[in-house]
Amino acid sequence: MEWKLELVPIPVSDVERAKRFYSEQVGFAIDLDIRLDDGGRIVQLTPPGSGCSIVLGAGGGVTPVRPGSVQGVQLVVPDVVAARGELLARGVPVGPVQHVENGALADGPGGAWNSFVYFNDPDGNGWAVQQGPTAPAAKG
Repeated sequence: MEWKLELVPIPVSDVERAKRFYSEQVGFAIDLDIRLDDGGRIVQLTPPGSGCSIVLGAGGGVTPVRPGSVQGVQLVVPDVVAARGELLARGVPVGPVQHVENGALADGPGGAWNSFVYFNDPDGNGWAVQQGPTAPAAKG
């Protein structure tokens, strides 16, 4: 049986501001933007090339979690330096390229699966961008 992660709720205080951030600055595609009868709103966005989307919402039924409380959502890219450059060019405050060394973060790139940059959305939800290997890993 396959288990696919399809949607991650991201709690935000201002859906329109978050929609602009994730679409215009981070580069996610807007899949859905609907208003609910109770005055709530749901916006679904998907990172380029991803099978998993995020949902931003206000009003009942989206998530009871406090805006800014989601930390460690991770995106994987083939080139973290290029991804950092794209984010900076779009005005996203993103940290330097770092890697894990001796159990702590150190500046500069590491090997495959060990190069990261970090950024937060306007509410403080924390994201990691990790560099994956350039060739798909063999399954077996």
